[in-house]
Amino acid sequence: MKKERIRIVDIAGELGVSTATVSNVIHGKTGKVSGETVKRVQQLLEERQYIPSMAGILLAQNDSKIIGVVINDHEKYEGHTLEDPFIAASVNALAKETEQAGKFLMLKVTAQWNEIPGFASMWNMEGMVLMGYCEQNYKKLREQMHIPFVVYDGYMESSGNLVNIEVNHFDGGVQAGRYLKSRGHAAVLCISDNEICMDLERFMGLKSVLPDAELMVVPMEQEARARFYMEHLAEIRKYSAAFAVSDYYAMDFIRFLKSMGLSVPEDMSVIGFDNVRECETFVPALTTIKQDYRQRAARAIETLGRLRDGACKDKTVILPVTLVARDSVAAKMHKKQD
Repeated sequence: MKKERIRIVDIAGELGVSTATVSNVIHGKTGKVSGETVKRVQQLLEERQYIPSMAGILLAQNDSKIIGVVINDHEKYEGHTLEDPFIAASVNALAKETEQAGKFLMLKVTAQWNEIPGFASMWNMEGMVLMGYCEQNYKKLREQMHIPFVVYDGYMESSGNLVNIEVNHFDGGVQAGRYLKSRGHAAVLCISDNEICMDLERFMGLKSVLPDAELMVVPMEQEARARFYMEHLAEIRKYSAAFAVSDYYAMDFIRFLKSMGLSVPEDMSVIGFDNVRECETFVPALTTIKQDYRQRAARAIETLGRLRDGACKDKTVILPVTLVARDSVAAKMHKKQD
């Protein structure tokens, strides 16, 4: 049975306030509404997952200047989503670009993609940046929401009317492969927690240069991953270098190697992906594939503006990446022993 659409009159009736009051809260016109009433209305709007009609949106004076950033609270973050180096760097860059554009950033972390329309309408947002959800979720959101939004580093088989801002994952793998090859490495291990989407593209880029490269799919959970490495240590030692699909996994892998009495890069060279701030201060300093967080954030805010003005024709924006050589890769001087 199809769920009936929640209307402003339903919200007003349940709370015992006027429809004008509910409408004013939805569209951010709360100057003459008490703080307590605003809170009650907002809470019920979110609970009932209220989605405004297209007519209501067109009539609204959408001048809140609020840009919403919503991040998937994926299980791989183990409850520490905003502490992930890539997420932290991305949010930091978006905050700076939003402020520079004269806007305000509002952040939400949720594993429930269907909470997003209510969040957007409650705060009368100008636009949104969404991270970490799947293509099916983005398509459903595009059908439900009429405010502009861009996808940050999504993986789309067919973008349709979605705008995806990503980096060149395949070329990142190619650059890692070329650098390792120039240093004499052929047997290279690629570390990822999956074998699909952008991580697969990074691996395929590596393998296009180093045909003997192999993918090792590891557990997302840190303790389980450590046990996995221990169980596969003999196999790991067959390789002279590793390319991790993120700096987080690269540094985590290096810590494991050190705990086993192995040295990086003497016993194994390691390359990461993202170029988070910790790469420079980590020991050894991590060689990685750099993506420009400020460039991506600026492109996202710019794209939201063009979407709002109906002047955006881009569907997929692919930004370049660059290898940054540091201390975690050494020249392979002799054949690696098992």
